[in-house]
Amino acid sequence: MTTVLVIDDDPSICLFFTELLTHMAFESETANTLKDAETKLDSRAFDLVLLDLELPDGNGLELMPKINKSSGNPEIIIITGTGDARGAELAFKYGAWDYVQKPFLLDEVSLPITRALQYRKEKQSVKAAVPLVRSKIIGESDNLRQCLKEVATAAATDASVLITGETGTGKELFARAIHENSKRKERPFVAVDCGALPETLVESTLFGHEKGAFTGAGSKQDGLITQADGGTLMLDEVGDLPLNAQKSLLRALQERVIRPVGGNREIPVDIRLIAATNLSLDTMVEQQTFRQDLLYRIRAMEIHLPSLRDRKEDVEEIIVKKIHELTRKYQMENKAVSDEVVQMLSLQKWPGNVRELINVLEYMLASAAQDPTLVPKHLPPEYRVSNIAFEAVPAADYPSLTPPVPDLTEDLPTLNEYRDRLEKAYLKELINRSGGDRKKASELSGVSQSRLYGLLSKHHLPGFGRN
Repeated sequence: MTTVLVIDDDPSICLFFTELLTHMAFESETANTLKDAETKLDSRAFDLVLLDLELPDGNGLELMPKINKSSGNPEIIIITGTGDARGAELAFKYGAWDYVQKPFLLDEVSLPITRALQYRKEKQSVKAAVPLVRSKIIGESDNLRQCLKEVATAAATDASVLITGETGTGKELFARAIHENSKRKERPFVAVDCGALPETLVESTLFGHEKGAFTGAGSKQDGLITQADGGTLMLDEVGDLPLNAQKSLLRALQERVIRPVGGNREIPVDIRLIAATNLSLDTMVEQQTFRQDLLYRIRAMEIHLPSLRDRKEDVEEIIVKKIHELTRKYQMENKAVSDEVVQMLSLQKWPGNVRELINVLEYMLASAAQDPTLVPKHLPPEYRVSNIAFEAVPAADYPSLTPPVPDLTEDLPTLNEYRDRLEKAYLKELINRSGGDRKKASELSGVSQSRLYGLLSKHHLPGFGRN
């Protein structure tokens, strides 16, 4: 039976909808607060949610990600107050089906409810008939399968999506999968790393600029948003956007228009936004380094990607498929992988996740040269060293990858010699845990990047591969 959840703190509104839905032969439940609504969403699946924005314990928008990720993946109709101009805008920007404005007449609410549920029925029949395009996403673990379900849910709507997860978990791959399974799949997919944009050029890169808008602007240039028109724009590391650019982006998403830097005309745009970050945007909102209204706008749905250590059962499949892919890329003969290598790589903690694993596989292919099989000697030195400790203990008791403290049972070294050994062991583990990411290593160690460079040189250790 069709079930509807009514979320409103006004008892008369709840009673009105309960009677209406009963008359329409639908089952209904009511919730008066965000907390109550979360409990109801966890307890059962719903086909439709009627959501008021103003609730005693917060804004109804805060519940949007929870609703979109709930088991029933219900349609949403937003209930707005009189004169609330955000109603129509929120209905579409946040993936809701429609909105109704208080006070309303019977026909003004019964018709949207009927249409939303009919749309849901049609959407479910289409989703059942079309297999998901994975877009190079590898794995069959439960954690990954849950993410793929969320990709399918996101692809069936035009709502903004926020993808979160550690560095190297494959956020762009998942963004592409959403795009390639959506109605926009024939249109452009444009991805940009916000962290790589110079602060002075962020707005001109996103929105474009007119000739002469600033020094060096010798000609008119379209921005990335214009290039993504009709398709999907992915903003990777969205937390790195400066506040002034956040304000301009918010306006573009609200009004569906952009104004190039130095221009006096507005250009209509039609994009689907997917943002990604490895930061806590909620914390950034508290620190006033990220706009709360923009966070609401980009997080209509949220997909959190698991780390590789949380889906270790996928490691072997990733190794095999990536080796095949890389050997074709480099025009090499495909190579077998020894059981020892699979076991050793499965035991790693992978702070850099899939990206780090792929880097290791590329190193191994170069090291193996003409050898037909990848064996432990082809591993990077730091990965071979980190596995030595595993050989001395049962499999169930594998220790962490923290390098051992230098042995003091031999001749006692000087304090400086002992300190150097500890320092070198620490740096090796830092390289491992940061996945070769210089910025992450600096954050983990509390040491500046320039100081880290000096320490690596002192101990003759390889540097970091990326910022």
